[in-house]
Amino acid sequence: MAADPSSGADTGADPSAGPGFDIAICGAGPVGMALAALLARRGMAPSRIDLIDAKTLAQASADPRSIALSHGSRQILEEIGAWPLPATAIHQIHVSRSGRFGRSLIDRAEHGVPALGYVTRYGDLVTALGAACDRAGIASLRPARVTDYSEIEAGLALKLQQLPQLPPLPQLPPLPLPHTGDDMPAGRTVRAAIMVQAEGGLFGDQQGKARRHDYQQTAVIAQVRSSAPLAHRAFERFTDEGPLALLPQGEEYSLVWCVRPATAQTLLALDDGAFLARLGAAFGARVGSFTHASPRLAFPLGLNADPDPRGSARSVAIGNAAQTLHPVAGQGLNLGLRDATVLARLLAHDATPAQLARFTELRRQDRRLTMRLTDTMARVFANDTPAQTLLGLSLAAIDVVAPARGLLAELMMYGRR
Repeated sequence: MAADPSSGADTGADPSAGPGFDIAICGAGPVGMALAALLARRGMAPSRIDLIDAKTLAQASADPRSIALSHGSRQILEEIGAWPLPATAIHQIHVSRSGRFGRSLIDRAEHGVPALGYVTRYGDLVTALGAACDRAGIASLRPARVTDYSEIEAGLALKLQQLPQLPPLPQLPPLPLPHTGDDMPAGRTVRAAIMVQAEGGLFGDQQGKARRHDYQQTAVIAQVRSSAPLAHRAFERFTDEGPLALLPQGEEYSLVWCVRPATAQTLLALDDGAFLARLGAAFGARVGSFTHASPRLAFPLGLNADPDPRGSARSVAIGNAAQTLHPVAGQGLNLGLRDATVLARLLAHDATPAQLARFTELRRQDRRLTMRLTDTMARVFANDTPAQTLLGLSLAAIDVVAPARGLLAELMMYGRR
């Protein structure tokens, strides 16, 4: 996606002179691009929005990782024209505990939706979102990285590190942002009224936030096949080391297996046959035997979040940049898309610090509840204590009490609304 002719970067050292934007979005992953498209959809002129990312769209589109989208996220993507895209629907979610009593089955038929969620490739999602932003005429600076920013009286001046393939700089009439004497080092700058940080990265690479917890778990991910797959059924199976998720994706399953770091190293070192045997022993025979595994990857897991996602009066973090969650229940990206939806509604016609403060208040309940849900599931289910008996009874109760099952499904599909 090339830079729009209205892009507002400049090469001067004075951040108070020259062109600028209403919104600069640092991070053009799914959450950042969704925010840009939603802002344009809600009435902000596309020329006042800038996306900045260290990767080209082609690089991001080649990412083969699998991600889970909730039904609520599909509705957001439909609104901005990024749906349909290649995805496998989840009709049922089976939740159980390895070697212990207790299970629950959540079914789409109980909730009047075409699917509880969907599994797609990260690359396919960013391709669809990139096309939506391109159709809207939203400016993009790729590849570039924000290395520093300075506050001035009516906005921010963002210093960019120019990476290879950065497109030529077009021009835009200047915003009236007065110079306050805060000089930036010579180089490329972008000026904006509001900056949104939407580039979070992995837990192991992030700086610590106010609430941080290392789960001492590592996620081992791969694509696997089985001899008797159950179409459109996802599985969340809790073991003593962490949850094991199997998500239907085409003829395969996307595997997210959370284990202790030492176990992860062992699993990565096994040949395919031995790995599939270990997987079968942990998961059981509900989908037959496991017959194939792709090359495996691993990354550390933790909770890293701030109660207030604002970095300053004129900057705010959303998605993984604001809250990194455990992948149990697949809520991270979906929570981020809900962040983008609320922020777009507030900023589309009033890109001011007051609206960022309002955003923090409006998102507090959903963010806290989702963090509490995933944190509790990650901590409590992944151990061998007497509390496991109570947890088994809880799963059994959810399975037989429709309102409890419905509440859990609503939270997974829509968050706290």
